[in-house]
Amino acid sequence: MEESNMLKIKNVLVMALVLMMACSAQGQKIALLKYRGGGDWYGNPTSLPNLIAFCNKNLGTSIDKDPATVEVGSADIFQYPFIHMTGHGNVVFSEEEAQNLRMYLISGGFLHIDDNYGLNNFIRTQMKAVFPELDFVELPYNHPIYHQKYDFPRGLPKIHEHDGKPAQGFGLIWEGRLVCFFSYECDLGDGWEDAIVHGDSEATRTKALQMGANIIQYVFTR
Repeated sequence: MEESNMLKIKNVLVMALVLMMACSAQGQKIALLKYRGGGDWYGNPTSLPNLIAFCNKNLGTSIDKDPATVEVGSADIFQYPFIHMTGHGNVVFSEEEAQNLRMYLISGGFLHIDDNYGLNNFIRTQMKAVFPELDFVELPYNHPIYHQKYDFPRGLPKIHEHDGKPAQGFGLIWEGRLVCFFSYECDLGDGWEDAIVHGDSEATRTKALQMGANIIQYVFTR
C-alpha cells in the first residue's frame, strides 16, 4: 500500500477515536457550523439551545446546554459528534475546508443541514466538493431516523411553507452509513426557536423538536 494511503487511513482512525471519545463523554457537546460565502450561518440563535433542552428532558441526554460554534476548516470540528448547519444564502467551502469536512464525516461525524429557505442550490454544490462520488438521495419513510423515540410515518413534518412543496429528507450515505441529513422544505430550526420568534403553534413546535430529537438520538445511538 502506498505511504500516502496508509497515512490517510491512520488519520481517519485517529479522528474516529477522537469522535468516539467525544460521543461517549459524560457531558456531550454539539456545534453550529460557521461557513463563508455571506450566508447567515448564525440564523435561528435560540434553536439549538431549545433542542438541547428538549433532548436532555425527553431523551435523558446530557448535552451541554450551550452549543459551540465551529468553522468548517477547523480541527476543532472533530470534538463534536453532531454538527448543525443552517442559513438562507450562499455557502463557500475552500478545497481545504471541503477536505476537512470530508475527513470529519468519514471518521464518524454527522452533519445536519437545515434549509432555512434559499440554502438548497448552494449547499448541494458545496457538498459535491466534499463527496464528488456521492449524490443526495431521498430517505424512505421507513428510515430509522424517522422512527426513534418519536414516530414520523410520513417522514419529515412540514413546519414552514416556503414554496409550498412537501418536506423532504435527503441523505449522503458513505459506505452504508448516513453521514449527512439534509432537511428541505421543512425548516426544523425555525420550529425549534422560541415561540415568540415565528409565532408557531405549540403543536408545530413540538413536531419540530421531536423530529430534531430523533436526529440527535439516531446520531448518538447508531
